[in-house]
Parts: sequence; C-alpha cells; structure tokens
Amino acid sequence: MDFASLMSAQIAKAKPTPKPETPQEVKPSKYIKRADVEAQRQADYAAEQKAIEDARIVRLDKKRKFEEDEAEKNRAREEKRKRLAEESRRLREEEEEREERIRRKRLGLPDLPPKEKAIEGGDATPAPENDIADEELVQKLREMNEPTRLFGETHNGRLRRYRKLAGLDATGKPKAVMYPGPIPTTLQPVPEADMKVPDAVPKDNDARSFLYRQLASYFTLVLSEWQVSLSLRDEAVKTSSSGKAAYSAMVQARDSMVPLYRKLEKGDVEAGILGPIVEIVRACQERRYVDANDAYLRLSIGKA
Repeated sequence: MDFASLMSAQIAKAKPTPKPETPQEVKPSKYIKRADVEAQRQADYAAEQKAIEDARIVRLDKKRKFEEDEAEKNRAREEKRKRLAEESRRLREEEEEREERIRRKRLGLPDLPPKEKAIEGGDATPAPENDIADEELVQKLREMNEPTRLFGETHNGRLRRYRKLAGLDATGKPKAVMYPGPIPTTLQPVPEADMKVPDAVPKDNDARSFLYRQLASYFTLVLSEWQVSLSLRDEAVKTSSSGKAAYSAMVQARDSMVPLYRKLEKGDVEAGILGPIVEIVRACQERRYVDANDAYLRLSIGKA
C-alpha cells in the first residue's frame, strides 16, 4: 500500500458520515406554486362558508324554537281568553235571565220559556207530540214559498225554520206578542174610539174577549197619561215630598193592577169582580167620577 492510499483511508475514517435530511428539516422553499396558493384559498373559503352555514343553521334552529314556544304561549293565552270570555258570557246571560225572571215576576208577566237544548251538531230534538211529519212539513214550507230543504239541513232544523217563519214557539204554539205599555200585556190594544165599554158584561165569548181588550187598553191609556203628567212636572216638584208621594202612588197602582192584567189575558176574571170593574170604567169614561168612586168602594169593602 502506498502512502497516498493510506492517507486517503485515514482521511475517510476521520471524516463524519453526513446524515440524510428528514422532511422536518427541509426548509421551506422561497417560492410557492400558484396552484398551491389557489388550493389553499379555496380550502379557506370552503371552511369559512361552512362555518357561516353552521352558524346560520344554529340561528334558524333557535328562531324556530323561539317561534314554536311563542306560538304555544299565544295558543294557550287565546284558549284561556276564549274560556274566560265564554265563562263571562255565560255568567252574564245567567244574570240577565235571573233579572228578567225577577222583573217578570214583579210585573206579573209569564215566566220565560225554557231554552231549547242542542244536541250533537247543534240540532234540537223536539218532543214527539210536537213533531210534524216530514211530508206535511215540506208541504207547509211550499205553501209559504220557502225552500223545502236547505243544504245540510236535518228534519229538526227544518222544523225550527218553519216554526220561526210561522211565528210559533218551541212547542208549536203561536208566540204570545207582548204589547208595550206601563204593564206589558199580550192583549191586543184597541183604538181609543173603541174603548167605550158596554153597560153590562156581555154573555158571548167573543164579545167578552173584546171587553177584556177594551179594559186593558183603557187601563194602559190611563196609566200612560198618569206617567206622562208626572214626568212633565218641574224638577223641584218631583223632588219634593208631595211629588215623591204622587209618584209612589202611581207605581203602587201600576203594580197592583198587574194581577188584573194577567186574569184578563187568561180570561178567567170572576163575574163578581168583572161586573163592578165594567161599572167603574163606564162611569170614568162618562166622567161620573163620584159614581166610579162609589162603585170602587162597594167592590173593595162592600156595603158597610
């Protein structure tokens, strides 16, 4: 071995072996490819859009949940409002009906008719004895030039429609017409020219019925004139003790005559009372007020 070979071997042993470069130790290049930049930009844009979409979905979920909660609250409030309104309406109707019954009882008017109870579908079932055969009902509606059948109308609904058109109540009887006045009555008033009562009580039923109408009409006329005359007084006279006493006398007379009106409506006035009443009214119509007062005393206390 020559000297040169020996020196080369020694130098090779002394020189360290270079380690291969790992990927971590690779220094970034000074230049970047445009394709890599575009890919990175698209990746960042996609990530940003995904984050925005996720946030939008979260907001929509929160909004939908909030709207559902609000709708549920509104529905609960509306149901409560309807329930309270229905309860208030029912209580108000019951109170009005109670007051009306008290008023009718005070005035001696007939009691309120019972309300028809509705069954399923809002249809009231009439009593069998008050029902009308469907063929007869159709014929009656034809005679009134009314539609025989309406869409979705049942027999009971058709019956109620006929009774309403014919002026009948729920039992099929003619509705009693209440004529206004100081004492409302079902007796049809007669003109003032026909109020002159006969000298004696007629025997005929029709004439006696007309007599009842004459008496009720005359009493209504007198009470109305009495009320009007009291209302035309000065305020000072109305508030005075004598004015209040005069008004109380009118109210007491009106209330005391209510039972007589009811008897006249039913036509069951006793003969021992009807005769003196006719005598009193006849004397008043002829302006014989002393004779009318004497007849009233004989009727009330007899010949004492």
